[in-house]
Amino acid sequence: MIDYISANLWLLWCVVTFVCLILELTSGDFFVTCFAIGGLVAIVSAVIGLPFWLQVLIWAAFSVLSIKLIRPRLLKALHKGGDHRVSNADALIGRVGTVIEEIRPGGSGYVQVDGDQWKAVSDDPEPIHKGEKVKIVSRESIIVKVKK
Repeated sequence: MIDYISANLWLLWCVVTFVCLILELTSGDFFVTCFAIGGLVAIVSAVIGLPFWLQVLIWAAFSVLSIKLIRPRLLKALHKGGDHRVSNADALIGRVGTVIEEIRPGGSGYVQVDGDQWKAVSDDPEPIHKGEKVKIVSRESIIVKVKK
């Protein structure tokens, strides 16, 4: 068995590469993928018949190079536009909702947006009646400020 593995080291590097790719599925940060890239280069070095110690050095060198050169580009591509996305309650600002409980001046009422109900206040001097459409202009915790 050992003789077979030493005669076919490319199989060992295939196993290393696939194990790294499987481990990457659990992390998702492209760190272990870099070791798989090093494994692919080590497979090529094994096929052309380089000694095992040199294959290990090539694997290590290409893994480190992948971490330094490829991983930042992969992360940047994965998180492209991630800083500009609004989520959760911040995504409500600018949306239009329907008043489901009258909003009185100096008081509060309720607005429905996409099936969710939000406590709402308004700076309008006149009450906003049930059924009217309002635009959400800001948010303070779980209370939204609206205008007609």
